[in-house]
Amino acid sequence: MATCPCPCRDGPVVLITGCTDGGIGHALAVEFASKGCSVVATSRSVGSMKALDGVAGVRMRALDVRSEASIRETVEGVVGQLGRIDVLVNNAGVHLVAPLAEAPMDSFHMLFDTNVYGPMRLIQAVAPHMIRRRQGQIVNVGSVAALAPGPWAGVYSASKSALHALSDTLRLELRSFGISVTTVAPGAISSNLGNSSLQTYHKIADWKFYKEFESTIRARTDISQGPKSTPADVFAKKMVASILKRNPPRWFSYGRFSTILAILYYLPLSIRDYFYRLVFKC
Repeated sequence: MATCPCPCRDGPVVLITGCTDGGIGHALAVEFASKGCSVVATSRSVGSMKALDGVAGVRMRALDVRSEASIRETVEGVVGQLGRIDVLVNNAGVHLVAPLAEAPMDSFHMLFDTNVYGPMRLIQAVAPHMIRRRQGQIVNVGSVAALAPGPWAGVYSASKSALHALSDTLRLELRSFGISVTTVAPGAISSNLGNSSLQTYHKIADWKFYKEFESTIRARTDISQGPKSTPADVFAKKMVASILKRNPPRWFSYGRFSTILAILYYLPLSIRDYFYRLVFKC
């Protein structure tokens, strides 16, 4: 690995999106830093990352993944200050719960702009630096929900499915330049996802045809945030250890529900549909 020309740690320079307090990104920033990495933690607002203030090895920057200008400014600033970006972790994402037939189309646009186009904007901004150095890692955080999409979160599942597909292509297209690509599919991880999803739900929940399903639809907003959900710091330890291996995996999945969703992926659709009808009462 090239020597960093600035006063930073000897470990990899890691840029992470979506590091709001209480989320997976926050836990990843802390864990990468504990392994000697120079971490650049980002979120739309620096104020949303207060818990990272003072954490050794962590720098905070404001970054809006929906803004080309914000991304360009951040990437150029990190490369200028730290000399390189070794690992890009596309973690920023938003959730949406709504029946597809009534989901507002502007919500579709917002979700894909954040969960799909956002990571691609970052990749297209960072990849040239990695290509010139002929080394680097790109980590795209998808979801196990993309393995076996069920009812009420179809837009979210579709956006993560798209990100998984893009990762598969990128892995092949970038390997000749020494760049590895890992798809991460978290299971049910304790985070602030449920609260943000519920807030969005309340803004759009005025169903014309699905009122009889309203309680089960609403329950879908925080199904991943139950008492048995995997703690974010536990997930971060597993993921970071995997990503920092000499030969990082192409796929990493961990957390509650990750096994059952993987099994559902391989089951006949008739069985999967029956299972979801029982669980979600649809």
